[in-house]
Amino acid sequence: MDAAEQLEAMWRQVRGPVIVPLLRASVAVCLAMCVILFVEKVYMAVVITAVRLLGRRPERQWRWEPVRDDDPELGNDAYPMVLVQIPMYNEREVYQLSIGAACGLSWPSDRIVIQVLDDSTDHVIKELVQMEVQRWARKGVNIKYEIRDNRRGYKAGALKEGMKHGYVRDCDFVAIFDADFQPEADFLRRAMPFFIHNPEIALVQGRWRFVNADECLMTRMQEMSLDYHFKVEQEVGSSTYAFFGFNGTAGVWRISALNEAGGWKDRTTVEDMDLAVRASLKGWKFVYLGDLMVKSELPSTFKAFRYQQHRWSCGPANLFRKMFMEIVRNKKVTLRKKIYVIYNFFFVRKIIGHILTSVFYCLVIPATVFVPEIEIPRWGYVYIPSIITLLNAVGTPRSVHLVIFWVLFENVMSIHRTKATFIGLLEAGRVNEWVVTEKLGDILKMKLQSKASKKLRTKIREIRERLHLMELGVAAYIFFCGCYDIFFGKGHYYIFLFMQSIAFFIVGVGYVGTLVSR
Repeated sequence: MDAAEQLEAMWRQVRGPVIVPLLRASVAVCLAMCVILFVEKVYMAVVITAVRLLGRRPERQWRWEPVRDDDPELGNDAYPMVLVQIPMYNEREVYQLSIGAACGLSWPSDRIVIQVLDDSTDHVIKELVQMEVQRWARKGVNIKYEIRDNRRGYKAGALKEGMKHGYVRDCDFVAIFDADFQPEADFLRRAMPFFIHNPEIALVQGRWRFVNADECLMTRMQEMSLDYHFKVEQEVGSSTYAFFGFNGTAGVWRISALNEAGGWKDRTTVEDMDLAVRASLKGWKFVYLGDLMVKSELPSTFKAFRYQQHRWSCGPANLFRKMFMEIVRNKKVTLRKKIYVIYNFFFVRKIIGHILTSVFYCLVIPATVFVPEIEIPRWGYVYIPSIITLLNAVGTPRSVHLVIFWVLFENVMSIHRTKATFIGLLEAGRVNEWVVTEKLGDILKMKLQSKASKKLRTKIREIRERLHLMELGVAAYIFFCGCYDIFFGKGHYYIFLFMQSIAFFIVGVGYVGTLVSR
């Protein structure tokens, strides 16, 4: 008996008692998750439609009046004291933009403190940032430059350390902007009235507007995903439960609420979401303003995007593990809100969504071509996924024609997100890995125009960095399944399988996002 016959005999031995039941169970679990995700998407679509039709704008839902400064006795005291924090880490390309935007906020100069929290390890960049701070200070802006002797706690540690300075005691609110965010001048004038007239509000969150969405196809894909997050998920949470995840930037916190919730903690890579959940469990309310937009930058290199997605997927899963029982035992919030936080916010969106996409579309469906007796109902692999895709696409109407590319790219990224999700749930290695998302700012334009020669060693290193073995391996697996489906299977999936394998291959060889020479 030759090797091929031995393999065939082994396959027959394990196929019936092991492979078929295991694959059938996997299909059943994936279909159940598909229905769960479908119900969640339809629920949010119904809620957001009702919000739009009923005109439930935050200004109507909450009391809102502009800050009045016409009282001669009060003067500028009518304006609350605001601290603006800008955490930074080696932000050579964008530090001037963020500092300039924060210093340009329309708010009385004696009622605002700008705090630049510089954790940079590059001494040249540190000097540049300090010089920029001094330049604005000479113009009369109340701006402080703060550094630490370590990066303990990363961003959460920097924000926490920034709150310890004596001048912060006079502040009632803190606005946070990451280094690549540029608020409009009227940001505080539009956000602060919600706090002044509604003492139960702890957080006002603005929406991100992406200045480089058209830079490449990958940034367009990100825009589609994040637009849905902001226009639907955040809006639904704000309108129905006064709860949503703080996005870590472009928001204002009431300092008393922040302190009551326990302040900044660095136990996960999503310190912003951690704070939001803890504040919500104390009974505080949140407001999301969809028309209060802040300019920001999307990661345009695949390496930066991959690290960001690892952090955004691992952190919520790890936080869910840490806070599940705390949410269950909480006495200050209603059972309805607990269910929303545990089931809708964490379980469906942060766990089911990632696992379903990678396991079902990249592993299970391709595997069924080898076992023809397992039939996946058409509603499970055509109808429901199509409806979910269209509901996601409505957030970015200008990119509807790119929806197929978006689906294929999201399936590729789901492998990384699922891996990160399990790392977070199991608290395995890299659970608290924090890699700052690289920002290119305007430097990209200069680099694309430069034609400096590269050494052979540099070229070899760049080729190695561009190759991604996991994506290439999955591409080979799915391509093989597609070929098998044509020649030996029922021919149900080969078109999808070939398209998906091409997407994995393109990402695997590094031809996605912007390529920047080092």
